Amino acid sequence: MKPNLIPRLAAALVLSLAAAAPAWADDHKSKDHDAARTALAKGQVLPLTRILAIAEQHAPGDVLKVELEDDDGKLVYEVKVLGRNGRVRELDIDARTGAVLKIEND
Repeated sequence: MKPNLIPRLAAALVLSLAAAAPAWADDHKSKDHDAARTALAKGQVLPLTRILAIAEQHAPGDVLKVELEDDDGKLVYEVKVLGRNGRVRELDIDARTGAVLKIEND
């Protein structure tokens, strides 16, 4: 993984969270963020840096978006990557184990 990728991703995440959003959505996002932080503290999910390294191995490029989703009780990171060929790929990665569950091309 590129050494300067993590700071760029962090900046992109901060900017995306700071973007104008309806006030009603703020409370929901805050609860999601708290739930993700709690899951990490309990060891139920891998840290985002580890997930990004896994994504880079399977789909090199620039990360566009990362979401932590509950898929019928199983936590899954959805990672969208803009590949070096200009195509967007979405990876589903098991949040607990880091196993790549699915890779899709947009």
